[in-house]
Amino acid sequence: MAESPAVPLTIEGSSMLHQIFRFNWKAWRALSPGDQERIATLAAAKLKQIAHDQENSTRHQTVLFSLLGHKGDLMLIHLRESVEALNKLELQLAQTELYDFLEPSYSYVSIVELGLYESSAKTYTALAARDIAPHSPEWNAAIKETLDRQAAAMASRLFPAIPETTYACFYPMDRKRGEDVNWYLESMADRQRMMHEHGMIGRRYAEDVRQIISGSIGLDDWEWGVDLFANDPTVFKKLIYEMRFDEVSAKYALFGSFYVGVRLELDNLTRWLAGTLA
Repeated sequence: MAESPAVPLTIEGSSMLHQIFRFNWKAWRALSPGDQERIATLAAAKLKQIAHDQENSTRHQTVLFSLLGHKGDLMLIHLRESVEALNKLELQLAQTELYDFLEPSYSYVSIVELGLYESSAKTYTALAARDIAPHSPEWNAAIKETLDRQAAAMASRLFPAIPETTYACFYPMDRKRGEDVNWYLESMADRQRMMHEHGMIGRRYAEDVRQIISGSIGLDDWEWGVDLFANDPTVFKKLIYEMRFDEVSAKYALFGSFYVGVRLELDNLTRWLAGTLA
């Protein structure tokens, strides 16, 4: 019987970019009120143009958040149809006069991803039972059929709309791969079991928090990016705290910095620059 790969199948959707900036308030306050108004008005118009080049497309979104704490002042979350499109909008934003006051403090490049542990196990088992060699033409055709079917069924999750909630929480994460604890050396069955248990916790919070998981292996310094959206920020604490107790997080997870922000409508950018959210 052919031996199955250890790698679970994944399907990919929207390309994603997080841009986090500190704002140079000292330089901004040195401007005349007239220059502030002019720059703010032009910047808001440009951001709305960037955000709405393609109306009603979940593959083309730009959302702004006012960040809490010292790690940044503004967070832009972009969803696009390709990495090239993300680079295009970066260049467009850089041409605005407001960009002179934005100091990049962090960024993250990723692609919306769904891991198919259950489908992978079923597909690999069926192909192995037929003694079809991994990566043979017949194997590749069966894998493509599985991926195409799953991608069609999960299109709304692969190309998600950023929820219209008040708060967002973003953080990157890894799975440990050290000498003593290595997620990637565990069996497919064990990883599938742990991910199922992990996912069941998230489902219990489904009415209060929405999430977007994006993969970044080979694209950025961490392996995944996690975006949580809610109308009550305490749900971020409760969800992540409970997940710390499951095996996959307690034993195998590493977390980067957390960024929490309050949604800032693009029409309110000029008010934010004047020191108010509304």
